[in-house]
Amino acid sequence: MQQDDIHLKQVYSELEALRGVLGAIPREELVKLVKMAGLIARAIEKGHVVFTCGNGGSAADAQHIAGELVGRFRKKPKGYRAFALTTNSSIVTSLANDFSFDEVFSKQLESSAGAGDVLLALSTSGSSPNLIRAVERAAEMGMTSLAFSGKGGGELAMKSDIALVVPHDDFARIQEVHMTLGHILCGLVEEFLEA
Repeated sequence: MQQDDIHLKQVYSELEALRGVLGAIPREELVKLVKMAGLIARAIEKGHVVFTCGNGGSAADAQHIAGELVGRFRKKPKGYRAFALTTNSSIVTSLANDFSFDEVFSKQLESSAGAGDVLLALSTSGSSPNLIRAVERAAEMGMTSLAFSGKGGGELAMKSDIALVVPHDDFARIQEVHMTLGHILCGLVEEFLEA
């Protein structure tokens, strides 16, 4: 039983660390979240598409957010047009093989996206070359690029139209906050569109 108490203490410590990160997000970063939701909602109203991407755990978060937009999050009667650029393994691996891994998202945007569409890129470091290239390509195409980042934001934050940066260095905490913010973002998009 004593061993369980030690592990339970660890659980409480991890939850407390997450609470600390959530409480440390500056107001101006949360204002950016509302702006992101408004931009996404306006794009959807005009018939545009939301594309999401990330690597590793951030790829899973990108897929989750796209899934929430397509499916019913809380109350919308109809899904919105959203696609995760991480989900088709044949496309991702062929692009990585024939071009480079740095191009796996930007090449998909070239073939599937257009001016007025929105890209949401997720990265704990803000330094993933394939995400930076996707944001650059989005800008060239007349898309709006949004980012969730951490660790100071990195080049991804600098090149995105709006970047929300979680003020922390631990990838696990950053990803946990990204998913919390992702859910809030989807709820706000619904509020804007269903009002």
